[in-house]
Amino acid sequence: MTAVDELDPVRAELLRAARAEAEAAVEQARADAAQTLRAARADAERILARARELGTADGCAAAARERVRAAEDAWSRELAARAEVYADLQAAVRSGVRRALAEGAVPAGRLAQTAGALLGADARITAVPGGGITADVPGRHLDLSADTLADHALERLGVRIESLWGEP
Repeated sequence: MTAVDELDPVRAELLRAARAEAEAAVEQARADAAQTLRAARADAERILARARELGTADGCAAAARERVRAAEDAWSRELAARAEVYADLQAAVRSGVRRALAEGAVPAGRLAQTAGALLGADARITAVPGGGITADVPGRHLDLSADTLADHALERLGVRIESLWGEP
């Protein structure tokens, strides 16, 4: 059995735990994002309504600037909300992976065995606070820390993470 095969149960459990945590976080994130988007859009509509009132001949240019500013403001708020939601999701997934490692979802020696298989028997293994390990040999570094494993799980979502920002 290869090191990759030996990691399959570990990956499966970490993915299951991360997905469960992520699903809960995604639902909350969607609700939070939807509320933030509604508020930003309502603000933008109020600003746009005011800009329309300024629609006299002399005010056309000012109204156009106000619409642009309102759109930029709404977009800025949406981006800030997205960043906050993603940070919350990342924190939740990291916490879930740390908890899974602490609860023994992956036996402590399993990560060290994997590091040894990937880097060789001379690999220097170091426990990482929060769970997981790092391993080093000259010229190579392997990070199997809880946070890195969680971040890789989120990265594997790729463009699917965009579903957080869609309409619920």
